[in-house]
Amino acid sequence: MASTPQPRRSNTRQRIQDVALELFAEQGYEKTSLREIAEKLDVTKAALYYHFKTKEDILVSIFEDLNRPVEELIAWGETQPRTLETKTEILRRYSDALAHAAPLFRFMQENQATVRDLSIGDTIKHRVLGLVDLIKEPDAPLTDQVRCFSALFTLHAGMLALRDVEGDPEEKRKAALEVAVELVTRAHEPETPR
Repeated sequence: MASTPQPRRSNTRQRIQDVALELFAEQGYEKTSLREIAEKLDVTKAALYYHFKTKEDILVSIFEDLNRPVEELIAWGETQPRTLETKTEILRRYSDALAHAAPLFRFMQENQATVRDLSIGDTIKHRVLGLVDLIKEPDAPLTDQVRCFSALFTLHAGMLALRDVEGDPEEKRKAALEVAVELVTRAHEPETPR
């Protein structure tokens, strides 16, 4: 039987991730050192090494923790019928997951070259393609495939691009979700001849 992690260790691990992500966002990934992370946490480098050996280890762990709901969503979606209701629920759950992962996605937007060079870049691409496969029909025409990709990018834009737009973050998230649902609804419904 696997032992449950000690709350203190989990809390320390979480603090390291939070501080590292904050420094990565402020200074950039490349310009942030493990020493600076340890200093900001007021711990020794040895204490930091106990949890993470490299900056990449920290970033990958943050990504894995925040990506887990997306992996679970894809697994759930693969067991569901390809109805409009299922597709709408996938978009709703993905929007919720993005809201919880907002600091990581902001980091990724501002550090695209780093993300591309690290292992998480391919994983993100794979996850987005997995989600698109769940919300588009297998034989969808190209315009409907574009609508489905655009629906996911609309959710991303709602979190990233709209952050500088006046208004309540939750209202902006809901507006982006509404537009994403409209795109997938249009892709789901057969084209009517004109």
